Amino acid sequence: MAYVLQVDFKHEGPFGDEMANAFSDLAKSINEEPGFLWKIWTENVETKEAGGIYIFETKEDAQKYEDMHRERMGSLGVTNPNFKIFDINERLTQITNGPIK
Repeated sequence: MAYVLQVDFKHEGPFGDEMANAFSDLAKSINEEPGFLWKIWTENVETKEAGGIYIFETKEDAQKYEDMHRERMGSLGVTNPNFKIFDINERLTQITNGPIK
């Protein structure tokens, strides 16, 4: 079974290509996290929010990443980020073409 870590927070920018350029090193480093499988980066310019949907192999890996990321975000001045961990219903996700094996 895989696990989702859902994160969102207030973000003044950058967005789009500027965000991709600014955070490409961070994106590469996330690939090295224990149990990490993949991430969808999310952003909403109108509401000034950003975040992501992360998939981890174990709930423990997701929780460890949440703890580390919460601390990192705090050191960067991000206040009140939202974090949630969910189980993935793999059978239904496969029916709807989710990339879960």
